[in-house]
Amino acid sequence: MPKAKKYDFKKLESHWQKIWEKEGVYQPNLKSAKKPFYNLMMFPYPSAEGLHVGNMYAFTGSDVYGRLKRMQGNDVFEPIGLDGFGIHSENYALKVGVHPMKQAQVSEKRFYKQLQKIGNGFAWNNNLETYNPDYYRWTQWVFIQLWKKGLAYRKKQTVNWCPSCKTVLADEQVEGGKCERCSSEVEQRDLEQWFFRITKYSDRLLKNLDKMDWSEKIKIAQRNWIGKSEGASLKFKLLTSEFKVEEVEVFTTRPDTLFGVTFLVISPELAKTWMKLGWSAGEKVKKYVEKTLLTRVKEQEVGQKEKTGEFSGLYAINPANQEKIPVWISDYVLAGYGTGAIMAVPAHDERDFEFAKKYNLPIREVISGGNPQELWEGEGKTINSGKFSGLDSEWAKWEITKLVGGERKSQFRLRDWLISRQRYWGAPIPMVHCEACAKAGKGEQRDMPGWYAVKETDLPVKLPMIKEFRPQGTGVSPLASVKSFYETKCPHCKGRARRETDVSDTFLDSAWYYLRYPSVKEKKVAWNKDLLKKWFPVSMYIGGAEHSVLHLLYVRFVAMALKDMKFVNFEEPFKTFRAHGLLIKDGAKMSKSKGNVVNPDEYIERFGADSLRTYLMFLAPFEQGGDFRDQSMLGVVRFLERVWKFFDREIPKKSAKNSELLRLVHQSINKVTEDLENLRYNTAISSLMIMLNGFETHINSVSRSEAEIFLKLLAPLAPHITEDIWRSLGNKKSIHISAWPKAEAKFMKVEEIDLVIQIMGKFKGTVKIPFNSSQDFAVQTIKGLPRFEEWFGSRVIRKIIFVSNKIINFVLE
Repeated sequence: MPKAKKYDFKKLESHWQKIWEKEGVYQPNLKSAKKPFYNLMMFPYPSAEGLHVGNMYAFTGSDVYGRLKRMQGNDVFEPIGLDGFGIHSENYALKVGVHPMKQAQVSEKRFYKQLQKIGNGFAWNNNLETYNPDYYRWTQWVFIQLWKKGLAYRKKQTVNWCPSCKTVLADEQVEGGKCERCSSEVEQRDLEQWFFRITKYSDRLLKNLDKMDWSEKIKIAQRNWIGKSEGASLKFKLLTSEFKVEEVEVFTTRPDTLFGVTFLVISPELAKTWMKLGWSAGEKVKKYVEKTLLTRVKEQEVGQKEKTGEFSGLYAINPANQEKIPVWISDYVLAGYGTGAIMAVPAHDERDFEFAKKYNLPIREVISGGNPQELWEGEGKTINSGKFSGLDSEWAKWEITKLVGGERKSQFRLRDWLISRQRYWGAPIPMVHCEACAKAGKGEQRDMPGWYAVKETDLPVKLPMIKEFRPQGTGVSPLASVKSFYETKCPHCKGRARRETDVSDTFLDSAWYYLRYPSVKEKKVAWNKDLLKKWFPVSMYIGGAEHSVLHLLYVRFVAMALKDMKFVNFEEPFKTFRAHGLLIKDGAKMSKSKGNVVNPDEYIERFGADSLRTYLMFLAPFEQGGDFRDQSMLGVVRFLERVWKFFDREIPKKSAKNSELLRLVHQSINKVTEDLENLRYNTAISSLMIMLNGFETHINSVSRSEAEIFLKLLAPLAPHITEDIWRSLGNKKSIHISAWPKAEAKFMKVEEIDLVIQIMGKFKGTVKIPFNSSQDFAVQTIKGLPRFEEWFGSRVIRKIIFVSNKIINFVLE
């Protein structure tokens, strides 16, 4: 075929990207598609620093899968957008000294230009940006629907505060007591905030995991975060008459140890609540509570920090044996888990044991079975438990629960989703507070007088362009100082009211974005119902495991809520989810904070997008991730140059049938298809390299049809070079909408193989034997060879090492 000798990837890649867009190769007809396949990747947080190789790794892996599905006859929809609201983008704008609104336009241009270059099959007519009012109008609409359903509420609570980001954080955004974004130590503050009742869906979120086709590590992470515990709710009568609290409720998974409870422990938060209810605690107690709340640690750190405590001066009654037991306050009990109080069984709980030892509190063993010298936390026989002594502890659990009038129940670790952010760059929360209505006890929700949702016809509540957008750290958003924004009319009484000035968590933006992509042109609805039925749920979703309990848990909750409100017809948003691995460079995860981020532009400029794509997919199994090394890319570059060279000649339409070549072709089809289906892109590329080696060996036997099969198998990985060669072979339509090849079993069958013969590890020759022959057959065949006597003489065969279809090695005495 006529072709320039040089593989000019720059010219070639730019050319085909324009042709694909012009021909609409990747833009399916969303309304008339016969085999819809929604192929989605997690969209990126943009900054003017742009796309890095880690992003490209994720996007390429998703795109390869989409290209395979398109060639398998599906109408593939692969949209892209920018998750541009939120702290990531705002912090970058602050860093470079540009207003977030202006910076968003710069970042958008930069990101989309880079995304064009990587050669993905994006449906460019359907991109979206979360900071576009046409988008966040519907984010606000989703908020309002959750409010109407009773799933959005506002309350004062001790929350996580990042002093650096100057905003509150959800529990899921705190890692080891530090902000997951900036690694600053998180503080605790009492603030009034907006929450979503995700806990109402705890059981459904957990149960559905069993039947979902998701990466197992993601399901494990979600199960752990939801954290279901089976146990009992027990009540201890409080011995006091000075305030209205009559009993302390605890949740325990081990009611069989109730006779071993020698003290109660309450959280500092619960102690503070009691003070508000009239408890006149001593000065030492008050000081301890205030000090502890200021230095509060997260649940992950409770076991690592030395426990402190203070005796409350109060006592309670153990309902099992009527003993009077002291009530302590300690930082190892968390307000957010259970009731904020625990029954302490120091003989059978490590934390209780440490606390009891430190403060010289009684320790009573009630379960036997462990080493008497060690703390026993397992199950066994009950002892020191009255009439229940000598029973199996598992059975005793529920009998003891009945005795004290306890209630068998389940409890979850999951907490409600904190949605408020005291920043500027986000979607304004579409709520209004009217003081007059609040005083009159009026409001849309019975327990939240004065609060009303903005009328849907008045959406979007636009984010104004303000000069002082920097976070203040005062617990309120910069919008709280913008009178023209917060002054409004009450939707109910039409009197003076105040608009909510917090903005919503960026994870709300991404909790529903997949629904908007097919309907970005819709002006009157968030999504088109006909398109909803055709395209949802998403067929394949690929993204990072770091979002296991952030985005992926939130998006499931929102889908369930929308299903309950009959806005969507599915409960789980993604049929299949696969978590990709991480790229490592210089021994560390590739990230901006590590300073080891690689810009893909320079590699695309030097080697081309196809080389970079193929190299990234060749590093390791896609779900595992790999180590990015500059020099390693050269092997892939040479591979594509060899592909170019092989096709830089006339290839006959027909050639003599070569059984070895046909076997290679059909085995390759089978292997590459299976590997791509299972995201084993690295081994698929290895198979293609082996296939090319075979083609070069049998260069005169390769026909046009066999050569085109190779191109099709390579096309998802290296779309530009394969398209160019495919068209130059005379094909009018894109290779990316051609039919994926099918392996034929008759050609994959191996009749004979050349078995390698070794003696004492040294090569002696080969012998042809039938495929899958036994060791005995191989030995007998070799014994019949003319050179057998020459090789072995009178020496005795001591051992035979036989690898079926490959090698036989004789070890002689």
